Amino acid sequence: MWDLAGFIGGSEWIIVVVIAVVLIFGAKKIPELAKTFGKARGEFERGKLEGEKELKDYKEKED
Repeated sequence: MWDLAGFIGGSEWIIVVVIAVVLIFGAKKIPELAKTFGKARGEFERGKLEGEKELKDYKEKED
């Protein structure tokens, strides 16, 4: 059997994933998916920063 993980490098995996996404969702849906992903990532980052701030405030309050 072939070991595809050893046969395909990092940049090739990115190309394979991009082609798979185009085949699954179609080229017209990709901008919408990217926008949705960007919004989700932004929400995640905001939540992470808020959580870190609350943790910092809690630690300062305890000291």
